[in-house]
Amino acid sequence: MVCEKDPLVQKITDLYDQISTLDSLKPSKDVNMLFTQLVLTCMPPTHIDVTKLCKKVQQMRSKLIRLCGEAEGLLETHFSTILASYDNPLHHLNIFPYYTNYLKLSQLEFNILTKHCSNVPNKVAFVGSGPLPLTSIVLASFHLKTTSFHNYDIDPSAKSKALRLVSSDPDLSRRMFFHTTDIMDVTNGLKEYDVVFLAALVGMDKDEKVRVVEHLAKYMNPGAVLMLRSAHGARGFLYPVVDPCDLRGFQVLSIFHPTDEVINSVIIARKFPMPKHCCAEHPVGPMKLPNKCFDIDMLNPLFNHVNLMEELDIEDQLS
Repeated sequence: MVCEKDPLVQKITDLYDQISTLDSLKPSKDVNMLFTQLVLTCMPPTHIDVTKLCKKVQQMRSKLIRLCGEAEGLLETHFSTILASYDNPLHHLNIFPYYTNYLKLSQLEFNILTKHCSNVPNKVAFVGSGPLPLTSIVLASFHLKTTSFHNYDIDPSAKSKALRLVSSDPDLSRRMFFHTTDIMDVTNGLKEYDVVFLAALVGMDKDEKVRVVEHLAKYMNPGAVLMLRSAHGARGFLYPVVDPCDLRGFQVLSIFHPTDEVINSVIIARKFPMPKHCCAEHPVGPMKLPNKCFDIDMLNPLFNHVNLMEELDIEDQLS
């Protein structure tokens, strides 16, 4: 059990105390400084397992994740507005301070996806795309150049801001679609997608995340791929952690924990095919694995096609 006496937890708690007393989380000198310190504190490998925190620290962590989510949304809104002032917004994406991180994360997700999918997806959904849908933009621009992307967000202003970024681009304006819809209200429409990306901040706690995953499992097409973003170690103070055992209805294919400036872990899973004859002997649920399969080494990805794919492959672990 990890409690508030742990030096790392003490430092994170101190930063939380400062962040939680800010008048606003909009980008400013103080906001930027505190969140930069928080990210740098949480990035290095650590012994901490956020699932084993004492109750008081766990409550602080939950509040901190929500503050991080709010600040991230305000940061994206701020830069989306600036980008929209350009004639060609997509030519200026590098003004966003974390653009390089998105390039690396998208490369990582693309390489993981291509390892487990033999065909280029025709239609992709990104759930929780926000006002600055960089993952969809980067994947559509550099990796999946014929795929259509359907971006879902519950905030109407996110849709309008994101649309302004791609409307001047003759290619992406034809392949990028934006929906102001709660994904929990999308049912049979989910069957259209070969791949569904679930943003890290969709489902801010375990129960919310499980409800979303269960909904996707119910309506996604059998054999379709789910890409999720999670967090590992102290990075779990920044983003929700996805427990692979909660991915009911999906076969977990691979889990990757970066150790560089890319904060999010990546999980890829495939929707189980519906059995012809459902019976008690063959329930649809998460793949049962030995505990050691989830004691995953943190890996430092080298972002190229040769040696990026050093992530843990669960099927290899079991063979």
